[in-house]
Amino acid sequence: MATQTVNAIDHKLLAAGEWVESGNWSEVRSPYDDSVVGRVALGDAATVERAIAAAHDAFLHADFPQHERAAVLDRAAELAGERVEDLALTIAAEAGKPIKTATVEAQRCVATLTFSAVEARKLTGGTVPMEASAAGAGKLGVMLRVPYGVVGAISPFNFPLNLVAHKLGPAIAAGNAVVLKPAGQTPISALKLAAILFEAGLPDGWLSVVPGPGSTVGNAIVEHELTTALSFTGSAAVGWDIRSRVPHKKVNLELGSNAPLIVNDDGDWEAAADKAQIHAFSHAGQSCISIQRILVHEDIAEAFTARLLANVEKLKVGDPLDSETDVGPLITPGDRDRVKAWIDEAVAAGAELLTGGELVDEGRCLAPTLLGSPPKEAKVWCEEIFGPVATVDTFSDFEQALAMANDSKFGLQAGVFTRDIGRGLQAARTLEFGGVLINEVPTFRADQQPYGGVKDSGNTREGPAFAVLELTEERFITLQG
Repeated sequence: MATQTVNAIDHKLLAAGEWVESGNWSEVRSPYDDSVVGRVALGDAATVERAIAAAHDAFLHADFPQHERAAVLDRAAELAGERVEDLALTIAAEAGKPIKTATVEAQRCVATLTFSAVEARKLTGGTVPMEASAAGAGKLGVMLRVPYGVVGAISPFNFPLNLVAHKLGPAIAAGNAVVLKPAGQTPISALKLAAILFEAGLPDGWLSVVPGPGSTVGNAIVEHELTTALSFTGSAAVGWDIRSRVPHKKVNLELGSNAPLIVNDDGDWEAAADKAQIHAFSHAGQSCISIQRILVHEDIAEAFTARLLANVEKLKVGDPLDSETDVGPLITPGDRDRVKAWIDEAVAAGAELLTGGELVDEGRCLAPTLLGSPPKEAKVWCEEIFGPVATVDTFSDFEQALAMANDSKFGLQAGVFTRDIGRGLQAARTLEFGGVLINEVPTFRADQQPYGGVKDSGNTREGPAFAVLELTEERFITLQG
């Protein structure tokens, strides 16, 4: 067992190219033992005003061409790669993410910045065949992709480094300036990434990071007339409310889900059970695509469930700074208690408690929990749990499984295990999700892939190549010969 420690220090906010002590400090505490991880300076509406004004001025007047943006992102990726250990330790300390999982996130951040640099170099428009009609004869038509200007970004706690990289990297690659509000529970990772970007040569004004409450900092970013595009990752209720409040802005939403995993009797159910052990409980299930609804063909359900149970009961729960820990705490005691209440409610309504369901490690963590055959009106089935809980139910034919998976207001990613290519194609065409992963769990994400959902799961696609398109507008130019 190797347990690391964190030195608690103060972190200034970043506004208009300056690291600022606002005089208003907030303690960032470990979700595991409530120890102080550090203090961050909090901003307010006036801080946001200054940050956005500087971003707008930088966008209008600074010369920051594509090749320089690419070079900055490449250097930032190199610096982040050199600091993976420190970044991972920060993630583990402030988010409660097990250190081995936090290390993977820090490594993914390097990839996200690298892919963003690639997109900065290849960002282009296209031509329009004007002479395809008589009206266009003698004209040259060109379509350019131009940045929005100032992007307001709001990031969540669960991937405090890599999801920030997914906000900042593509926005900078596209030529936008950014004002970011990081999650209140996990702002230090974002501030460290901002420091890396400036060390890599990002000009003043192109990025501000302003920790603070959503009611002040978040609302100021959303409602400011100079933020013409917004990028939000978080809950569906908050995301759709933001969109309704600023209908004239480009609002990119990446929201929640209750991801289904379909395991058919012709699929590799052993591999599915082994992957589910990891991907239903990694970071205590606090991922938008954490496996929540496992649907297993009735002919293999008993064997699958036995293997999954054996796997889950091997997971080590406890201190996220311990290198052997698999499952850490939920982000707050309130979230822990909410998830526990949902489990108890489902069991009272008839779900079978297969394993877990209790508080462990002196009450600091919730044991990984499997529930069998939950009622379809139970929150553990129809809402997003965002905790270390998965449900297992059975189906008798593949069409029934597809219908059960679609029976949700969410639609982010779905996983399907089948060796039948016809069934795989049927699932791809039928499942109402932003991503359908054949012979893979829905929790899989490569940082270069298009990632996003439909229905209440959002309206955008992340992944640098796709986010760059979302953060630029098409401008048509015609030239008369």
